[in-house]
Amino acid sequence: MADLVLALASSHSPMLNNSAAEHLLHGERDRTHRTLLDARGRPTSYEDLLATADPAIARLLDPDAMAARVERCRRDIDRLAATLGEARLDALIVVGDDQREQFLDDNLPAILIYWGETIVNATLALPEDAPAFWRRARSQFHEPAAPRTYPVDAGLGRHLIERLVADEFDVSQSRALPRAGGEGHAFGFVHRRLMTSGVVPIVPVALNTYFPPNQPRPRRCLDLGRAIGAAVRSWPGAARVGVVASGGLSHFTIDEELDTGILAAIETGDLDRLAELPVEKLNSGSSEIRNWITVAGAADGLRATWTDYVPCYRTAAGTGCGMGFAAWT
Repeated sequence: MADLVLALASSHSPMLNNSAAEHLLHGERDRTHRTLLDARGRPTSYEDLLATADPAIARLLDPDAMAARVERCRRDIDRLAATLGEARLDALIVVGDDQREQFLDDNLPAILIYWGETIVNATLALPEDAPAFWRRARSQFHEPAAPRTYPVDAGLGRHLIERLVADEFDVSQSRALPRAGGEGHAFGFVHRRLMTSGVVPIVPVALNTYFPPNQPRPRRCLDLGRAIGAAVRSWPGAARVGVVASGGLSHFTIDEELDTGILAAIETGDLDRLAELPVEKLNSGSSEIRNWITVAGAADGLRATWTDYVPCYRTAAGTGCGMGFAAWT
């Protein structure tokens, strides 16, 4: 039978493709263009966040300090990429969210597995008036010159669907992308930033983390991950399989207590703690924590070998991205 030998989790903020000075431009978007949530998950204003933020956050906006945090994140991503290459996988299950890149209000599945023979990563498409820093930020997810076709392990994809349905998960399935534009950014990040040692066939698992009302609950995500792990181990053959969570942790308001609690639960194997996370904290960008919960469930039986956490603040109000990284072997 196949074996699940590796699990990874990685944040992937567009900020990592920008200079420290450009991070402040992302911060300006937080002030003027973004719906923000407070620590309890309630809609709030930038001004209200600023009024209650720790004054020490302002000192973290020094350009040298910001550049050091970005460099630490890049090293962590390189470490994950090296770990992936060293694992010599036959297939990689990628758990990520589609942010209206392929699935819109006409059909937005809670859980979808893609099992076409291939998947396309397209070049970056932004409005002509998109600022240069935003183009640089998003480019890490897309092919630079022309679309590229990547392999999918369709056999493993079908096996996962059949086993999950047998386990009473109502899984949607797709063999072709419904819209132009290529794979979503969560999957493009894995191809562009983690597969530096060679391409591994993937199986995309798309969770609707972002958009009410059919977001999977934390415990359902944990159960789904455990079922994925069991399905892999029931797949005939001797394949070496990995799974990766693409996205998270807290953003666009950083919640260090939430993030460090998640990493502590992963390090100690306290998966019930992940299943009991309050759903009101898992909205906006922080909704991607559901991807981590799913992969932690799949990794049940493996050992968390390392984690790292880098809170990348970009305004004095505490907005930014809580960047987390983890590996299980």
